[in-house]
Amino acid sequence: MKGIVFNLLEEVVSRRYGDDTWDQLLDAAGLDGAYTSLGNYPDAQLFALVAAASTALDVPAHAVVRWFGREAIPLMAQKYPVFFDRHTQTRPFLTTLNSIIHPEVRKLYPGADVPDFVMDSSSPDLLRMDYMSARKLCAFAEGLIEGAAAHFGERVSITHDRCMHRGDLQCQLELTFERAPLDA
Repeated sequence: MKGIVFNLLEEVVSRRYGDDTWDQLLDAAGLDGAYTSLGNYPDAQLFALVAAASTALDVPAHAVVRWFGREAIPLMAQKYPVFFDRHTQTRPFLTTLNSIIHPEVRKLYPGADVPDFVMDSSSPDLLRMDYMSARKLCAFAEGLIEGAAAHFGERVSITHDRCMHRGDLQCQLELTFERAPLDA
């Protein structure tokens, strides 16, 4: 896994819970935390940090991963505005994952192993996304989708009836969007 993922995790944890909490998670996971954005690190290190956070917060690991995805989007929008600025809604943004965003990620971070999505946007009211990745970080994808919706001033409802964690070959996410109220 690319170091940029660990850098984002460190930043969201430190912003929300403080630098000491990040250090405590590293200690609990038995890691030194020296991550460079272009470096490659074993996936097991991310899963160890998630397990440490899950234990410390007494929440399921998938909830930690989903929270991370939600919290990472504002940082990504700040660091990579070119991916976000051309869109005003979540749905068209998400449909650029395979064709624009992930190819650019691979250019910025050579060797990045990004998930693959198969999109069905034939319905104007529903976006169906099939998620495939050996990492099975579908909760991260859900969090990123929620964070993107918040970024674009929308709310998203996600149905996740098929999941690799339940033995399916891929996850299927069905998304519906609505504009968030101005006071939200």
